[in-house]
Amino acid sequence: MTVDNKHILILTADAGMGHRSAAEAIRYAIEQKSNDRCTTTIENPLDHPKVPDLFRRSQTDYDEIVKKLPELYEFGFKASNAALPTTFMEAGFIIALYEAINDLIRKQEPDLIVTTYPVYQAPVHAVSVIKKLHVPLITVVTDLVSVHKVWFHTGATRCTVPTEIVKQKAIKAGLAPEKIILTGIPIHPRIQDYKQVEKQALRKTLGWAQDKINVLIVGSPRIENLLDTIKLIDNSGYDLHLAVVAGGNEALFKSLQEVDWYHSVTLYNFVDFLPKLMRAADLIVCKAGGLIVTESLASGLPLMLVHALPGQEIGNAAYVVENQAGKMCVTPAEILDTLSHWLRNDHILLDETAQNAANLIPFDAASTIADLVWDILCEPTKLTKEKDSSSLQELLKRFNISS
Repeated sequence: MTVDNKHILILTADAGMGHRSAAEAIRYAIEQKSNDRCTTTIENPLDHPKVPDLFRRSQTDYDEIVKKLPELYEFGFKASNAALPTTFMEAGFIIALYEAINDLIRKQEPDLIVTTYPVYQAPVHAVSVIKKLHVPLITVVTDLVSVHKVWFHTGATRCTVPTEIVKQKAIKAGLAPEKIILTGIPIHPRIQDYKQVEKQALRKTLGWAQDKINVLIVGSPRIENLLDTIKLIDNSGYDLHLAVVAGGNEALFKSLQEVDWYHSVTLYNFVDFLPKLMRAADLIVCKAGGLIVTESLASGLPLMLVHALPGQEIGNAAYVVENQAGKMCVTPAEILDTLSHWLRNDHILLDETAQNAANLIPFDAASTIADLVWDILCEPTKLTKEKDSSSLQELLKRFNISS
């Protein structure tokens, strides 16, 4: 069966950069394989005008909550990560997002939906049941170890997972094993393209030092006191070149411009070519987000993790440390101690850590997911027994939501 003139809708969110980065990687891989046989659209349902303000603001409030109230976030993550709380959460997602998801599906008329954010699964499934649609749904999990149960919705056609650990969690949560595909986290295919380019050539184009250890430091609104960490590394006494990305944090970028630097430094506010910087660097200092960790590992970069969000990012950090691909460093002493160990003896340990990182993660997850999209689109439509939608309609009716 050939696949032509198909439309794929990719749903994502902007609560952090990782979900959208995964969506962009999947879109790129699909379009590379499609030869103009399909169209793809990325949408963020949380930006839809029919979404309640509380949900819409969750993307911007997210950074403030995890930065200022990490203990509260951790409590919420753990308390809700069980079957009954998850069921209540999914009912809330349906109430809040049904109209937005319904509008998007009606407007886009997708042949297949991919989501890189977990909260959309329940409302997508509700729309499908009530409207009697048969649109396949692929869920793409974007954290390595500590994954919330809300990711594992039985209405998904397939659920792609990054590690065997997450696969077992999905099975324990009730997903049928045949629905679960172990792929890794989707990262942009251009990372592999950059791996074919000599580091020195990239450094020359970037204006970085050719004969020093190049340290890439990537900021985030969620990391507090990053400027102090950067200054500590700058004054460590090692022969370094620093490349600092503020991550769109305007206050941090302004502060960086005012520093009297000891080492040579290249400053960036926000970049859309991070894989290029990763290829040029010798090590990276960053938070333990799923996508930046995965992209760093795929780039063969040792990770110095200076922040991990309670919940999912703690698991990402543990995965890196346990596989000797990096270190978790939250105090000045830990940062300096790690630099000392990595850079002594002609940085032998740094090179070993880089090799461990390069061997740890598959870099072709986006391509694998694109193949999965085509495989599902090529399958004959399976008309399953229609599910009773009365309970869903009653739920929406109680909140004056038109179904």
